Amino acid sequence: MGKINIEKQDSVKMYKIRKTLDELSQKSGRGTELITVYIPKGKQLHEIVGSLQQEQGTADNIKSDLTRTHVVDSLGKVVQRLKLYKKTPAKGLVMFCGALPPDGGGPLGSEVVRVWEIEPPKDLNQYLYRCDDHFHVDILKDMLKDDNLIGFLAIDAKDAGWGLLHGNKVEFLTQTGSGVAGKHRQGGQSAKRFQKLREMELSYYYNRVATTTREYFLDIYKIKGLIISGPGPTKEDFINGGYLEYRLQNMIISTIDASYSGAEGVREAFVKSSDILSNFRMVEEKQLVDSLIRAINSHSGLGTYGMKEIIGLLKNNVVKTVIITDDTNMYRVVGVCKRCSDIREDILETPQVIPKKTELTSNPCPECNSMEVEASEQDVVDYLELLAAKTGTKLEVISGKAEHGLQLASLGKIGALLRYNPGHAKQS
Repeated sequence: MGKINIEKQDSVKMYKIRKTLDELSQKSGRGTELITVYIPKGKQLHEIVGSLQQEQGTADNIKSDLTRTHVVDSLGKVVQRLKLYKKTPAKGLVMFCGALPPDGGGPLGSEVVRVWEIEPPKDLNQYLYRCDDHFHVDILKDMLKDDNLIGFLAIDAKDAGWGLLHGNKVEFLTQTGSGVAGKHRQGGQSAKRFQKLREMELSYYYNRVATTTREYFLDIYKIKGLIISGPGPTKEDFINGGYLEYRLQNMIISTIDASYSGAEGVREAFVKSSDILSNFRMVEEKQLVDSLIRAINSHSGLGTYGMKEIIGLLKNNVVKTVIITDDTNMYRVVGVCKRCSDIREDILETPQVIPKKTELTSNPCPECNSMEVEASEQDVVDYLELLAAKTGTKLEVISGKAEHGLQLASLGKIGALLRYNPGHAKQS
C-alpha cells in the first residue's frame, strides 16, 4: 500500500487543447474541404508528407473549382508545416486545416486557409486522414477524459457504500445494508450458536460486497486504485478474508480508519485520503483553493483576488501562483494605433469583446487623433501565461464545476497566492 502513481497533466496545456477543440467543433466548411490528420507517435513524417501529396493529386479531380482550390491549398499548408518538424513529437501530432470564412462571415471566395497543430496529451496510436465538411475532433476529446479513476469502499458490519473519484468530483455510487445481527444475541439462542450464525451472515455480506465491488470497479469503471475505509476491524476482516477479486486486492492503496461507513463514509474517506492521493488532480485543485482561502482569511496579505489587481501584481513580480477556473471566458482586448503605437487594453467577458473592438476601431486614437487603430483579442489564460512566464509564476487552471471551483467563482473565478505582502513592501 502507498501512494498511487498517476500521470500529471499540465493544466494550462489541457485548458488550451479543450478550448481549441471546442472552437474547432463549431467550424463547418462550405463543402467537403476541411482536412483532419492524426499522426501516431513514431510514424515517419516523410511517409505522411508523401501520402498527403498523393491526396493533392487526387483532389485535382474535384468538380467544384472553389472546393478543389481550397482542398489543394489546405493540403499544401499541412505539408509545409510538417516539413518544419524534424520528427514526429513524442506522443504524436494532430493537424486541422481548412478554408474558412472570416469572423462574422463573408461572401463566397472570401475564405482564408487556417491551420491548427495540437500535440496530444496522451500517446496517439492511430493514423487518420479525413477531408470532410467538419473537423474530426472526437479522438482528441476522448483523450481529455480523466481516466485516473479511484474507487472508494466504506464498510462496517452494518452497511457499505461505494464511491468513485474522477475528474472534478467524487461521485457516490450506491450503498447496501448488511442484514447482519448485532453482537448481542437474541433471547433463547446459545452464545456459540449465535456467534456461528453471525459469522455466516457476515461471510454472506462480505461476498455480496465483493461482488458489487468487482462489478463497479472492474466491469463498469476501470479504476487505478482502491481505498477501503470504515470504523473498527470490519474492513481488515473483509480484506484479509480473501473475498475481493485478486486484481482488486492488488489495487488497494490504503485502508483508512473512519467514523462512518456508507455514503457518509465515502465522503469522509476522500477528505482523509488527501495525502495518499496528493498527485491526483482534484485533490491538488482543492488544496490550492484551500490555501488561497486561508491566505485571504488570515489577513496576511499573501492571498488576493480580482483580475485587474492580479494582473498588476503579476507585472510587478509579486505573484507566486495564479489560480483561475476553466470557465472564466474572459479576453484581453487590445487597440494599437498604427501611427503612434499607443496601446489601449481592457479585460472583458466574451459578449463584450466584439462591441469593444468596434469601439476601438471606430474612435480616433486619444494620443494622435489617428483613425488607424487595429484591435485584437487574446484569451485571458494565454495572456496570464505570458505574464507568468516572465516572472517564474505558476499558473494553475482548475475545474469551475467542482466544489472548490465554485468557491473560487465567488471570488471572481481568479485568485493568487503572493510571494510577499505588497502592503508591507510599500510601507518599508
